[in-house]
Amino acid sequence: MTEMRLTLRLDANGTPLLGHGKIRLLEQIGATGSISGAARAMGMSYRRAWLLVESMNTAFVRPLVAARPGGGGGAGLSAEGEAVLRLYREIEQATRNAAHGPLETLASMCSPPPSQSHEAP
Repeated sequence: MTEMRLTLRLDANGTPLLGHGKIRLLEQIGATGSISGAARAMGMSYRRAWLLVESMNTAFVRPLVAARPGGGGGAGLSAEGEAVLRLYREIEQATRNAAHGPLETLASMCSPPPSQSHEAP
């Protein structure tokens, strides 16, 4: 059977706001305590990670990622960032739950993956 995966992208005012990549970046910043550590963990350049953080920070009323106080360097999720991350995951789960039946039906209509196809003898 075909494995289906639902991904969620949220747009605001016609502009991409959040998707699985930005959410993973937020999770990695929370786990590593820095933008550079998160970028390394995801295999992306620091510049790309910084630009994504900057776009998220400007898209919301309050920044999602903030420098850690005390001059020691690093960054972390703000309270707003933690809330956005939690809300995105809640929306994602609710969407998955609502789409479960139709996704299974759609998966049953797909051709099997190449590794599972039957070759003629």
